[in-house]
This record gives sequence, C-alpha cells and structure tokens, in this order.
Amino acid sequence: MLPRADTYDELVRQFRWQVPERYNIGVDVCDRWAAQDPGRLAILHVHGDGRTDQITFGWLRETSNRFANVLRAHGVARGDRVAILLPQSPEVAAIHAGTYKLGAVALPLALLFGIEALSYRLQNSGAKILVTNAQGVTKIAALRDQLPDLTLVLSLDGAQTGVEHFGGLLQRASSGFTAVDTSADDPAMMIYTSGTTGQPKGALHAHRVLLGHLPGIELPHDFFPQPGDRFWTPADWAWAGGLLDALLPSLHFGVPVVSHRFDKFDPEEAYWLMARAGVRNAFIPPTALRMLRSVKSPRGRYDLALRSIGSGGEALGAETFDWGREAFGLTINEFYGQTECNLVLSSCAMLGVSRPGAIGKPVPGHIVAVIDDSGHPVETGELGQIAIKRPNPVMFLEYWKQPEATVAKFTGDWMTTGDQGIVDEDGYFHFIGRDDDVISSSGYRIGPVEIEDCLLGHPAVALAAAVGKPDPMRTEIVKAFVVLKGGYAPSVSLATELQGFVRERLSAHEYPREIEFIDQMPMTTTGKIIRRLLRQRV
Repeated sequence: MLPRADTYDELVRQFRWQVPERYNIGVDVCDRWAAQDPGRLAILHVHGDGRTDQITFGWLRETSNRFANVLRAHGVARGDRVAILLPQSPEVAAIHAGTYKLGAVALPLALLFGIEALSYRLQNSGAKILVTNAQGVTKIAALRDQLPDLTLVLSLDGAQTGVEHFGGLLQRASSGFTAVDTSADDPAMMIYTSGTTGQPKGALHAHRVLLGHLPGIELPHDFFPQPGDRFWTPADWAWAGGLLDALLPSLHFGVPVVSHRFDKFDPEEAYWLMARAGVRNAFIPPTALRMLRSVKSPRGRYDLALRSIGSGGEALGAETFDWGREAFGLTINEFYGQTECNLVLSSCAMLGVSRPGAIGKPVPGHIVAVIDDSGHPVETGELGQIAIKRPNPVMFLEYWKQPEATVAKFTGDWMTTGDQGIVDEDGYFHFIGRDDDVISSSGYRIGPVEIEDCLLGHPAVALAAAVGKPDPMRTEIVKAFVVLKGGYAPSVSLATELQGFVRERLSAHEYPREIEFIDQMPMTTTGKIIRRLLRQRV
C-alpha cells in the first residue's frame, strides 16, 4: 500500500487507503497466491530437532477449503465463532483462512490460558467449534458442561470421547469450496483484550482489519516486502501481535512465514531458529529482545540474515535500542497500537524516522494525537492521552455484547487508548505511562481484575489487588497484595500456593511473581481499591 517516497512527509502526502467494498481475508492470504502458483512457499515449519516442513499456498488453499466444508457440515454459518486453541503451526493458518472463507468469526485463544480464562472467553463468545490439541482437550474436559453453545471439539492429536479427529474429518471433506461473498466491514475475528477495567472484552474486527495493518507492517520493516524476505515472530499467533503483525500480513504479501513452537522462549534457540530458517524480518517484543541480550556475540556464532526488526507491545528503551544496532547491525523500529486499533505509530530507520525512547510517528493513513479530557489535541510537549481518529480501517467494530463499553471507548471521534503520552517538537510520540491499571509484562498487557477475581476464589483470600512492579527484564511483573481471611496466617508456603493457584487457572504470564500479605486494603469510600497507593509500596 505504501507508495515509494524519499521522506516521511512525502510518504504521508502521497498515501491513500485502498480498501475494496468486497473483501475476504481467507481468499486474500490463500486463494489469490495459490491461483498464481500453488507451489509457492507459504510457511516453513521448523521442528525442535531441526526438521522442516515446506507448506505451500496450494496446501493452504486445499486444507482451508476442507476445513470450511467441515464447518458448514456441522452447522456453522456466517458470524458464528470458531475458537482456535493451538500453538504456531501450519494448521492454524489453514483454520483461520477456512473460517474467513465461510464468513465465520475466528476466535484465537492462547494455550497458556488456564481453565477459568478459557471458560470465560468461550462462554462469552458463544463459540460453536473449538479446534485444539491434546493439551487443550485436557483443559476443556472440565468445562464442557459449562459451554452449551460448543457443539464440536476437534483435536489435531486424534479422537477421543466427545472429541473428533481434525485430520480425519478433513480427509473426508471436499477440497473444493467457493468462499462466501463478504464485505470489508463484515466481522472476521474477535480478539479478547486484557481486561483493564473488568473482565476481558471481545474486540470484534472486520475483514478490513488486515488491509488496515499493511502500512503499519511495511513501515517498521523498511518497506516490506523486499525480494527474499522471510518473516518470523516468537509471539503466539493467538495474540494480535502474532496474528496481525506477522502471520496474516506476510501471507497477504506472499512472503513465507516461519513457524516454530516454543514451550518456553529460549534466546539460544531463537538465534538458532533465525539462522536455520533464514529469517529476514522479525517482530520481537522488547522482553524477548532483552533476553536475546544475554547471548554473547550472536553475529559471531550464528549466520543471521536479518534485514528488519520491529518491536512493540511495551517500551523498548534506549539501552535495548542501542544494543540492537551493535548486535544485529540494524536499527530496531519501534511501533505502537492496541488490540482495538493496532499499528498506528511507527519508526522507520530507512526514512530517518527513528529516535531512542520514542514510539515513532503516525503511520500514513492514521490520524493520531495526544488529547485532553475534552477530546482536543494538546500543545507540543504537553501530557495527554494518545488517541486515534475514526473512521479507520484497522479500528475494531465493537466490544462483543458490550455496547456501553464501546461508546465509552470514544471521546467524540477519537478512540482513546488509556495511555498517557506527549508529542515532541519533531512530531515523535513518547509513551509516558497509563491512566488505567493495566500491567505491561513481557509484551503482554495484563488487566488486574481477572487476577484479583481468581485470587478471591482461594479459600484463604478475603481481598486481593494486583499491580505492576517495575522489572528490568519484563518491564513490569505482577505483584499481588492479599488480605487473608480469619484463621489463615501469612507464610512463604501460602504465597507459593496462591501463585500456583493463579498460574493454573489463568495463565503463566498472569500469575503474581510476588505476593505481599497486608492487614488492610486501601479503598475509597465507595469500596474501590486505591491501586495508586499500592503501587507506591512496590
């Protein structure tokens, strides 16, 4: 989408959105390329032992068509939600494409979610179909009675009681399928937010969301794609960052995507993977970059072919920015966005748009400002809230079943982010902090309410509050303050038990790494926890 330009200002002047009235993500990322060359490489799947599977666009078209036919045979219609609980794999791409072709709504879920987190999302979304593996089947087993809308569970690892074999059903399905005629504004996917002011909200996106992301991919990856490009991210494809900042845009451009399952991110393994797969472009969140810093002399030990690195999800920091130049011989381009409206600010070293400590300038096509409480842009250098103006093709349609929350997200035509920032005299945006209680840890935005609710489910806990504690590696860690019920006493063993309680029920990235027992919780007269006072104690 981006025109060729020598300067950022010229690029902004020349840019025009190209969003057709009728558009389908599945056809775009799959059938379009398969029609030209079915043998074109779409995904390079690298196993832990170094074996590779070369997945073509022809395979992607056939497999997604078969899956669309399976969905239709089981009563899935336009607008129905199809949940995907899987790690990075070629099947995930095919499941997404097949869901979009049918006009259904993809619901990506992370395998690291615990049973309570999954239960809420599956119940709230009313998902009809779930595709997972043996690990996911084990988690879902205890929830089936709570999910009346869930009519079919498919597993990549084979059939068992109440679970059908994904591969078996696809093998019997037809490989021919005519995609549903969808408009660019029809719903395509739903990604749950972190739940900053309550339970997580389902951000419903239209098919146009992929086209809206393209300028925000091209800019931080120095006019992506270039000949020979090959994309990889360690971010789970269940998150907006992995799905919309890497997988789908790359397939749109016909650029091969590298997939690999990390049970736990390992910097040595990441370097090995990038060298083994010939990765040219990478989206690496700041926490992962900080972990990569622990490996000495990577360019001397690994034959890296990196051309571009984009990073976002939390502040990169000047030290990591400088290290990136030394370690990779290139400038890490930082970008910014939210689940509701992603990739709206970016750096681009190729155009000279790069400043340590800044999150970039507006991506062409996006109107971004720092506004006051009345919705008016503030003066240069003045603190305010980062906001994006509508209409905007990357912006979400609504919060699922929460019309009041959707309305509250906007001040006039400005979609508010809840993030405080300033714009300097050169037009660079700087992230200052949040005006809500969201915790930014290892690239994840974590809402405190879900953690607190989980802790309150433990018989020893009377009150709980979760805040972020600054951490040099993860930006922040989750710290929980707990008031115990009568009959329970603070102890190291109880703190460990509470940590495991949350980790098992929510996810590995949300459990509190620190727990402090307190006698009284600071609260307002209306019964709200004053987290500001707790943050002062960390």
